Amino acid sequence: MQLTGAEIVIECLKEQGVDTVFGYPGGAILNVYDELYKHSDEITHILTSHEQGAAHAADGYARATGRTGVCFATSGPGATNLVTGIATAYMDSIPIVAITCNVGVALLGKDSFQEIDIAGITMPITKHNYIVKDVKDLAETIRKAFVIARKGRPGPVLIDIPKDVTANKTEYERAELPGTKPVKAVCKKEIEKALSMIEKARKPYVFVGGGAVLSGASEELYTFVKKVDAPVTDSLMGKGAFPGTDPLYTGMLGMHGTKTSNYGVSECDLLIVVGARFSDRVTGNAKKFADHAKILQFDVDEAEMNKNVLITEGVVGDIKIILEMLNERLTQQKHTEWIETIMAYKERYPLSYHPEVLTGPYVVEEIYRQTRGEAIVVTEVGQHQMWAAQYYKYTKPRTFLTSGGLGTMGYGLGAALGAKTGMPEKTVVNIAGDGCFRMNMNEIATAVRHNIPVIQVVINNHVLGMVRQWQNLFYGQRYSATVLKDAVDFVKLSEAMGAVGIRAETREEFAEAFAKALTMNRPVVIDCQIDCDDKVWPMVAPGASIREVFDEKDLEEKEADQ
Repeated sequence: MQLTGAEIVIECLKEQGVDTVFGYPGGAILNVYDELYKHSDEITHILTSHEQGAAHAADGYARATGRTGVCFATSGPGATNLVTGIATAYMDSIPIVAITCNVGVALLGKDSFQEIDIAGITMPITKHNYIVKDVKDLAETIRKAFVIARKGRPGPVLIDIPKDVTANKTEYERAELPGTKPVKAVCKKEIEKALSMIEKARKPYVFVGGGAVLSGASEELYTFVKKVDAPVTDSLMGKGAFPGTDPLYTGMLGMHGTKTSNYGVSECDLLIVVGARFSDRVTGNAKKFADHAKILQFDVDEAEMNKNVLITEGVVGDIKIILEMLNERLTQQKHTEWIETIMAYKERYPLSYHPEVLTGPYVVEEIYRQTRGEAIVVTEVGQHQMWAAQYYKYTKPRTFLTSGGLGTMGYGLGAALGAKTGMPEKTVVNIAGDGCFRMNMNEIATAVRHNIPVIQVVINNHVLGMVRQWQNLFYGQRYSATVLKDAVDFVKLSEAMGAVGIRAETREEFAEAFAKALTMNRPVVIDCQIDCDDKVWPMVAPGASIREVFDEKDLEEKEADQ
């Protein structure tokens, strides 16, 4: 049958099982939006307040559901406003398909009104991108985009469509959604080497990254850890792949990781890396990272092997399949003395915070208590992000959504809207600092407009907290451009946008406010007032080894000795 390009876009989305699109219309994409209007009973469109919010919402939808997120934007500034969201998804390997429309084919390259080479701009931050100049190529391009976004190491794909292509007609035939393509076989020799290394280890440690979440390997990972009999640490992206309530779990690794994890990894003789890429925030000084250990890395992307840290051996493939193969052949290991050493560290170096006043860690622990650990927690980027990683015990994958690689302030609220849209039965909480909330609070209007009942918690210290922490510790307390003390009232702003606004200045007030928010089934903003000099502990100084991790007590003792 003959269909226009706009009709083909919608039909192809339906082929792929897309039920939600996040976006913002404009002149170049009007044909697509007109067709979307006719299919509003099949595909829900969430009109965000800003295109960046649409990209983050598609990202949050993908992280929470495991499906591919989709966002729309028009040409020029509409398309460029997606860029930060696309880059965020790229750094964290999140499958989204961004569809933009451009000026007509004859106007391309002529600096036409609202024309931009969005394919060129996004080339370094997408797995692949397309500009479709012939309507005959459109359906196949969209289908390829979804396959590429999901295949292997996931990531974003962009499709740019000139406006006249959305109006032109061609023959269209519906295609069945392709089945799961065979995954590249895991090398048996690599598995043999891995087994040998594991069986020879006396002090193994398992480090879990986002690849374990993306591959759906939580059950296999749990079995593997118990067979290896090893303690477990994780990265920001790996949270929930292994339950944070398990005795073998020792907390996060790296710059704001626990002393237990940082000491343990520094002392182990075998570090088993499951779907992690050795970010600099994890390794600290890479030359000194796990320098007493052999390193065994499992990853779907061969390019990650020996990229940031030199490894001993690697197994390339899907994490789930690698762990299945190892679990079939691995005999039960026992490392009683090593486990006892690590458990002694856990007892000696617990996380702690001020027990009486309202603090970020208390807020996170109270959210955990009231949600019984069953919420989807989304964060912005900064101190609150680290507290959310440290103090909430994640027991399931896809329940901690955060911008790990790019560190995007303004990510969280859009992502929370996407997560709640995709998982409406779950409580979704976005934890933000006041600096981040200023960047995206317009999306509260989106939550109200579409009745998306997210709970927005603002850890409000009236400063850019993480930057101020660095200024305090490493820049002589010169607080350049990090003080946000002004007359902005987040409660009044939230109420003006139609949400419920509540201010909390004590622990009791927050506990009461959050309990109320859980019952309201409306967008709620809780403004939590905390001290401007609260810090994230422990910490590793930039350029230092992770074994040099220190906390507030260490700093006080050091200053007393000087």
